[in-house]
Amino acid sequence: MKKIIYALIAFTGLVFVGGCKKTLDAPSKSALEPSVIFSTPSLAKGAIAGILQSFGETNSYRGRFLVYYGLNNDAEVYNTLKSVDDDKAKLSNYNANVSNGQMNTADNAWAKFYEGIERASMAIVGLKTYGNVESNPELAQMLGEALTLRAVIYNDLIKGWGDVPARFEPVNSATTYLARSSRDVIYKQLIADLDEAATYLPWPNETTVTSSVEHVNKAFAKGLRARLALAAGGYAQRLDGNVSLSTDPDLSREKMYAIAKKECLEIIASGKLRLLGFEDVFRKLNEEAGAAGLESMWEIPFSEGRGRVIFDLGVKHTTTDKYTGQNKGGTNGPNPIMWYEYDRDDVRRAVSVVPYEWTNGVQVPNTLGRWYFGKYRYEWMKRKVTSTNDDGLNWMYMRYADVVLMAAEAVNELDGPATAAPYLKMIRDRAFPNNAAKVAAFMTQATASKPAFFNAIVDERALEFTGEMLRKGDLIRWNLLSTKLTEAKVKLEQLEKRQGKYANLPAKIYYKTLPDAETVEIYGLNFGDTDALGATLGYTSNKSWTMISTGETKTFWDALFVKDPNKQQFWPIWQVFLDSSNGILNNNNLNL
Repeated sequence: MKKIIYALIAFTGLVFVGGCKKTLDAPSKSALEPSVIFSTPSLAKGAIAGILQSFGETNSYRGRFLVYYGLNNDAEVYNTLKSVDDDKAKLSNYNANVSNGQMNTADNAWAKFYEGIERASMAIVGLKTYGNVESNPELAQMLGEALTLRAVIYNDLIKGWGDVPARFEPVNSATTYLARSSRDVIYKQLIADLDEAATYLPWPNETTVTSSVEHVNKAFAKGLRARLALAAGGYAQRLDGNVSLSTDPDLSREKMYAIAKKECLEIIASGKLRLLGFEDVFRKLNEEAGAAGLESMWEIPFSEGRGRVIFDLGVKHTTTDKYTGQNKGGTNGPNPIMWYEYDRDDVRRAVSVVPYEWTNGVQVPNTLGRWYFGKYRYEWMKRKVTSTNDDGLNWMYMRYADVVLMAAEAVNELDGPATAAPYLKMIRDRAFPNNAAKVAAFMTQATASKPAFFNAIVDERALEFTGEMLRKGDLIRWNLLSTKLTEAKVKLEQLEKRQGKYANLPAKIYYKTLPDAETVEIYGLNFGDTDALGATLGYTSNKSWTMISTGETKTFWDALFVKDPNKQQFWPIWQVFLDSSNGILNNNNLNL
């Protein structure tokens, strides 16, 4: 089977819950001694499986964090955002409340993330104490994996909640209750941990274990270290409620850019990864045919009965059909302005932003206010999803293109645009494989100055990663969250009213189903298209292309954010955890 099978989960329950479960075939007490577990590779694997189990729990990454983190911004939105007072919309519109019905439960992502951290910390202590990792490469790899997985979870805790309690040792009586720590403390620990982890981990395909994208490897640890360094050296809303850079000299922007540059250039120089054709990246993901050494660097592994990637982030199927046994998709989607941000010759557009859904096995145009991420598609899968609640598609946590663009950003900051240009050009060349002239013109403009190159990176990361939930974190670290959301709000209103650059777009779209009896062809989506021409081209149907529905009281652009995004860059700690914190935790940093 394609997935890491969470074998030994019952065993890890015995390890991590303190042996409370009893089974007829329970291992002997001596077999459960840490000295035995963490010196025996076949047993220590269960500790890694236990960490990953926390990723796939119902209200962890699988059904909460991946669905709701990262929205709303200039590239990605919650597709029912106009229901501004709904608890789901509040998770995205910068108005989350501590009693949020989607999150205020004892088993949601916050709890499961700390569960995973506890399991990782126990594995790290056990492997360092008993694993003899200096002479046992298999156990060394597991130590590197545990360090890296803990860094992944902390990365997402900080992205979701800002400054959080720092816990890097297994819980004891003295550490049961912890206050929020400055994220600076956590970032410094993670940056050191990932530096250590990289010494234990092989490169992709250097061992049997690292031939799978479901196991971390040296390249991913280095790439994650670069990502964390850029965040640590960037802006964020702090414990005092203000948005600022770190005042810790160890986390200065220059030092953090230097780490990002070093790690990314070492990955690139290794030759262990490569860019694929843009559509190929996501076809391989959906076909579950990814292999280490291509573009995917690490994926959260979901079994067929876990994970809601297409279920929430994919192209919607309103009915079951030959491609899927579940009628799901499209909880989230691209901001409507994104289609119009792409050049029409950019091959990423048709992959990333989809203007139709499927009904009875046929593509049907949607509305201007509801688009879908085309990177995740039932119709690209080789198996038919039969689960009613999950699709089992892995979540691609990082890909090589991110490393290349982080390299471009860091090198520009430290050495200037001329030196950084080759890395940005790598991504642009792939986006325009048949139009070298457009690439050349773009690069001339981008390399005109250091600020021009930075602005090009800001735009390029939106075009490259729409639907991959990186944008919000990028905007926060660049101190552009409020700026870009305000710009998006203006653009959305102009798009609806056909003003500004959208002034000459048609008021309608014109469409027909092609002879294959399932594919829709749409006219009216491009600059230069007109209603006058659309009405004469023989299309069988047309519809108004609008975000406004009859009787609506909330516009798309007003629903994008309810409060100042910089006053609530992060979710609050939920009430259930405040109540159980012995009075130590609070949300004083947020405008609730």
